[in-house]
Amino acid sequence: MQRKRNWSLLLIMTVVLSMFLAACAGGSSDSEEDNNSNESDSTTNEKALDFVIATISDAAKLDPHLSTDVPSYNVQNNLFDGLVKKDKDDQIVENLATNWEVIDDTTWVFELRDDVTFHDGEAFNAEVVKKNFERILDENIAAPRAFIFEMITDIEVLDEYKVQLTTEFPFAPLLAHLTHPVGAMVSPKSIDEDYAAMEEGKEPGSVINEHPVGTGFFKFDNWNHGTEVKLVKNDNYWGQEVQLNSVTFKAIPEGGTRLAELETGYAHLIEPVQPSEVALVEDSDNAFVDERLSSSLAYVGFNLEKEPFDNKLVRQAVTMLISQNDILEGIYEGHGLAATGPLAPGVFGHAENLKPLPHDPDKALELLKEAGYEDGFKTTLWTNDNQQRMDMAILIQEALKQANIEVDIEIVEWGAYLDKTANGEHDMFILGLTNPVGDADYFLSQLFHSENKGLSGNRTFYENPEVDKLLVEARQEIDENKRLELYTTIQEILIEDAPMMYVHHQSYLSGLSNSVENYWIDPSGYYKLQDITIKE
Repeated sequence: MQRKRNWSLLLIMTVVLSMFLAACAGGSSDSEEDNNSNESDSTTNEKALDFVIATISDAAKLDPHLSTDVPSYNVQNNLFDGLVKKDKDDQIVENLATNWEVIDDTTWVFELRDDVTFHDGEAFNAEVVKKNFERILDENIAAPRAFIFEMITDIEVLDEYKVQLTTEFPFAPLLAHLTHPVGAMVSPKSIDEDYAAMEEGKEPGSVINEHPVGTGFFKFDNWNHGTEVKLVKNDNYWGQEVQLNSVTFKAIPEGGTRLAELETGYAHLIEPVQPSEVALVEDSDNAFVDERLSSSLAYVGFNLEKEPFDNKLVRQAVTMLISQNDILEGIYEGHGLAATGPLAPGVFGHAENLKPLPHDPDKALELLKEAGYEDGFKTTLWTNDNQQRMDMAILIQEALKQANIEVDIEIVEWGAYLDKTANGEHDMFILGLTNPVGDADYFLSQLFHSENKGLSGNRTFYENPEVDKLLVEARQEIDENKRLELYTTIQEILIEDAPMMYVHHQSYLSGLSNSVENYWIDPSGYYKLQDITIKE
């Protein structure tokens, strides 16, 4: 234990010394401003109300209708509100909508708050709801998560604060889908300005990405791309007042540097804490680890449009060569839950007693011989600069050597990683997906329906007409027992087809200063900051 303390102290001293030397050497102005502001804030009460988060990746986009990743949503969830949301008990509760009624199997009516304004002073009402959903569903916008609401065929304004949604077919999880961040309400003025920019030849989201305007308890302040995003308190927020003056999301890919930020007081929250760092944080006198099992899936995906991964036997063989237990215990040190299929326990549609492909190297060699790859092959495995994923890549590289499969590992910057895997430029890749709505339709349709290949989520480019058919049947089925049967069948097919190796459902490990109270993270990995207070 003493060795761990000494290592931690050495790391802190090294980082602090490097900061000092950089300042003396006249580093970049951004770096100097960050250091100076931290030094100044530490002498004022503002420090106690300025919440600093050191996280692994910068946001990719700040337009909620065009985003697909957790780092982006973690910023946006403080800026925007949806019609409904989930509380700490994972129950759907009111938000911008105060009430809702199911008129019939395909008609929903929502009553809206009448006291809400956007950060730019624009009023929130039923017309705004209509404008937002029309933008999400606009093919010219090409929202990657538009499929979440593609069943909505009509948005009708009944009066100033009442809106009616009509769906093409009965859709049981509509309310759950409305909790997804893509359903956030954006200022109508921003939407109009964004469309105007599109007419001038700019990309969708060019305006909203650079200055997002919502109704949330924080307002956008600035974004230093690749470095940090800063939000400030919305003094005119319609709901419960946030206790923090501001929050800064700092992108720090290196786990050791994030740890030093927490230890030295430069950050109140770091996420993720690497499993190997949990003991270091817990041994600290000024910080602790918050752990929560997620609804997410970590997976190793194959590009089914490239040889040899267009061959099911090869995909099965690669899966059988990799030890799920070695990953979970050796890299994550037991934090998390081994996956038997794509859905985590607690998500509607999760099937008990699924039989995953086993870790069986001998059987894998037989399958490769049958597929014509007895002598192995060369391939590339992509990951972003997430330490756990990089460690997983090395473990996979070693595991595949036993079948003479030569793996080159490529580490790709996060934004480029999302773009390139969406374009199908990869062979194999490591990624994860959260399930913020808690329903199988969102997760399985996104990852495996052929219409969602690429940017919408199906980055394995998997296509199975039977699975497509079953997914459509399941989303239109009202009877919950029948839906569960359909999703069980789908998961059994997906295990057999092996478009990906289902690795595990991770535990979110957050490092928090002892001064932080009332923080929590939901099963999707979204930080909940509204109730946070900081002790003096």
